Amino acid sequence: MDSTLQKVTKILLWLLFLHTLIVTQTASANASPATVVKVEPATTAALVGENFIVDIALSDVQNLFGLEVTLNWNSTILQMVNADVRLGFESHPDGVLHEPLWKNETIEAGEYQLVATSLYRETPSFNGSGSIARITFNVTSAGSCELSLGTLLANKPSPHQASSPIAHTTINGFFSSTGPAPPTWPYVAILVAVATTTVVTVIVINRRRLKQLKKLRLLVFVLKLAS
Repeated sequence: MDSTLQKVTKILLWLLFLHTLIVTQTASANASPATVVKVEPATTAALVGENFIVDIALSDVQNLFGLEVTLNWNSTILQMVNADVRLGFESHPDGVLHEPLWKNETIEAGEYQLVATSLYRETPSFNGSGSIARITFNVTSAGSCELSLGTLLANKPSPHQASSPIAHTTINGFFSSTGPAPPTWPYVAILVAVATTTVVTVIVINRRRLKQLKKLRLLVFVLKLAS
């Protein structure tokens, strides 16, 4: 009897363990990855002629050793001015990945791509949050467009093993512009100066005409006296 009870107990414990394992795996599969790569700020507005900066930010990553980031935009509205790459935690405390590292940038109309990886077995992987790159744009015409991200994150592999992708969520940004920027002070000063010059010219011309009219009236009066 005791032997039968022990067998039943073991079976129940195994069933409970399998049930717990299945529930845990299902919850993990349905949960959103905690690691996020996103464009910050999420929404940006600027006038034609103005510059603005967006940050490609990474949060809550573990065991990061390599990455690939592609940012796309509408090249008829925006022109990329500069990319401030923040890779190498030792050089950029607000950045990601550890040095030494290798990186490569590709810039085309409407697209920026950055590929990078830490080097050597003894280099630690990166854990935490930070900035990947800060992109400066110039607004060339009015309109709106998505700042679309394509990303790949890779972990540090075990010895004699290949690197594996890190599950993460990617969040795009959005830009909008409504019209040209207002004139700056030098242009305003020029416009005021031109307007002032025009007013002075009109006043001078009016004074000249007034003098001519006075001379004409005087001439008519003299002629009347002489007649």
